[in-house]
Amino acid sequence: MAMRVATREVLTGSQRQKMDPSDDTMFYDSPKIVQHVDDGFRAQLTQLYRERLPPGGTMLDLMSSWVSHLPPEVTYAKVVGHGMNAEELSRNPRLDSFFLRNLNVDPTGWALADNSLDAVLCTVSVQYLQQPERVFGEVLRVLKPGGVFIVSFSNRMFFTKAIAAWRDGTDYSRIQLVKQYFGACPGYEQPEVINRVSVPEDPSLLGKFWTAAGALGGGMHDPFHAVLARKKMEA
Repeated sequence: MAMRVATREVLTGSQRQKMDPSDDTMFYDSPKIVQHVDDGFRAQLTQLYRERLPPGGTMLDLMSSWVSHLPPEVTYAKVVGHGMNAEELSRNPRLDSFFLRNLNVDPTGWALADNSLDAVLCTVSVQYLQQPERVFGEVLRVLKPGGVFIVSFSNRMFFTKAIAAWRDGTDYSRIQLVKQYFGACPGYEQPEVINRVSVPEDPSLLGKFWTAAGALGGGMHDPFHAVLARKKMEA
């Protein structure tokens, strides 16, 4: 029987509301084979994964899609995906398996063993969670002691599907909100906030092109934010 993780509520009822209250299953019924953030954000995220995820580890890519942004040269023992569109997930070459679940309806009870994962990833999707406290608690359950949960996000979103607390916030308030989600579960260590990751210069012609293009564009990129925390060793 899966252990139960105690959590406290962070959001009020009104903060959990979405502009579009229709069934999320309908919204995600059609595959969205697009990039949701720009090249600069994705490069920083892949570098963060390169630095923080253990090679050979077991991962869960939560609220995943057709791409996981994992470093291509690193091999992991197993990468499990979660999402709401089977076609998107089946196109993701890094996933060894996946499962479908609407976390706003069933945030807990995943078919994953206690203390079984080295890392859980959530990329540009936390803004859609209406029961984030319970989801963060379930992540805590499946993480091994010392395992890490990395939540990354920018300022992009499907506006009508983001919760009010996120939609009406700022970059700063959203960072604080994710920290509160971690704090709702006493089994996490103190969260770490990362707003920039140094990416090694790409010496290829294409890499030089994108560097020049960024300079010409005034350096305007999707802002990068990640909040991460490890499961306490005694949790």
